[in-house]
Amino acid sequence: MDSSKKSEKWHVYILECGDGSLYTGVTNNIKKRMKAHSNGKGSKYVSVKGFKKLLRSKECNNKSDACKQEYAIKQLPKSKKLSWFD
Repeated sequence: MDSSKKSEKWHVYILECGDGSLYTGVTNNIKKRMKAHSNGKGSKYVSVKGFKKLLRSKECNNKSDACKQEYAIKQLPKSKKLSWFD
């Protein structure tokens, strides 16, 4: 197995869009993903709503863990999403 794949750090994150809405996602390269979002290429939702800023991110054990945490966050009401990271 490729050792670079084993050492990837996965993150779950929340960013604020230009219209004040929140977007939750996962990535293995937070800087590259934020640059993509800011250039309108990160996701269709953010490209339409606009990227404002990264609000929170959390390192996860692996991609599966990041996706499970992303799902859990997406089930929360907007008012509780940011406090999930505390």
